Amino acid sequence: MAVYSLTPKRAKNVTLLSGSLLFYALGSPKYLLLLLVSVVVNYLLGLHLEQKGRKKGRKLRRIIFIVALSYNVGLLAVFKYGVGGAGLPPGISFYTFQILSYLADVYRGEQKREENFLRLASYITMFPQLLSGPIVGYGEIRGRLGEREFSVSGVQEGMKLFTMGLASKVLLADRVGLLWQEVQVTGFESISTPLSWIAAIAYSMKIYFDFYGYSLMASGLGRMLGFELPENFRNPYMATSVREFYRRWHMSLGRWFTKYVYIPLGGNRRGEFRTACNLLAVWALTSVWHGSTANFLVWGMLLWLAIVAERQLKAWGAGRWVERGPGRVLPHLYVCIFIPVTWVCFAVTDISQLQIYLGRMFHVIPGQAVGAGDWQKALSDYGSLLAAGAVACTPAVRNLFRKGKDTLPGILILAALFWLCVWRLQVEGHNPFMYLQF
Repeated sequence: MAVYSLTPKRAKNVTLLSGSLLFYALGSPKYLLLLLVSVVVNYLLGLHLEQKGRKKGRKLRRIIFIVALSYNVGLLAVFKYGVGGAGLPPGISFYTFQILSYLADVYRGEQKREENFLRLASYITMFPQLLSGPIVGYGEIRGRLGEREFSVSGVQEGMKLFTMGLASKVLLADRVGLLWQEVQVTGFESISTPLSWIAAIAYSMKIYFDFYGYSLMASGLGRMLGFELPENFRNPYMATSVREFYRRWHMSLGRWFTKYVYIPLGGNRRGEFRTACNLLAVWALTSVWHGSTANFLVWGMLLWLAIVAERQLKAWGAGRWVERGPGRVLPHLYVCIFIPVTWVCFAVTDISQLQIYLGRMFHVIPGQAVGAGDWQKALSDYGSLLAAGAVACTPAVRNLFRKGKDTLPGILILAALFWLCVWRLQVEGHNPFMYLQF
């Protein structure tokens, strides 16, 4: 950041690209060459995708686009499903989707090809969101890649966002996630039904604050560099339907699938049956994107079924009776019950263990040597963290941050949070972000 601040405007992309590659090399040196090859190959492919108008040119562009899709999707598939034990190159799922969005936009005429290699390479490798997003469309930051302001006020604003993300990760996600780890060590057969629900809620908070924390940190670092990265989360646990939940959760991935899969298939323009089929394609691909084990397919299909059912109920007018009065709470309760169940399907990769866990949640599989009062002990140890997490899932913390971040008390609190997080990291050691594995 110090070097970046001293670099002249014309050369800032040089510093950004160099720093991003160094950042990646420090974390995963053996996959740096793969990233560089992807950048070069896709830069060259992108040069030949811009619309020309001649019939022969259109045919050639189509062939090049198919080659580009095959190369990028094939490379991602090889590492996700074909290279056993080699490990997943960090960020490959995210930077591949960014590359695909750029290529598709150029091919469809929505963006001009980028002839400046330095700009395109900086876009693909930008370190704040390289590893876990948010997935940024080239059009969203193209202007800033050409000219942007680096300022003290931008660094200050970015540092505030970064601190909130760091606190979400270190003080909430890592701490409340310990309960999920304890349940795994205990064994799913030996936990009570109440504890299975409490642990599922703890995992739901862990994955949210971990990924939300990363996204906030990425946005903060982007702000420091002079970029405005898109919002990735918007209080998803305040949703009143599964459909709305995933419009608020990992929003950049949702937008990607909507623009490049759902709408090209026809969206909701061809009747309810076709819409359900298009949604099925989206959720099947989303499941495959997250992993190859069957539990991800179970997770995706549960969500697809819920969204299709919600669409039908809305079409039949079945939700009108809960729009007023006490009934308005019911949709929130439905989401708060259903989503943790789906997260269990996401978290437990062994199908036999998943069956046991769900059996304990719904009390249809008897437990073995279940510890009496295990759920009371869990609440005693983690109740305050769960309560803090529940409050942080509402807009209250975000609103408080916006109102207080520029006041002296707010700045002092943020500074204290930052150094508290640094201390916790020193005490507890390295705890990777969850979405690095995807």
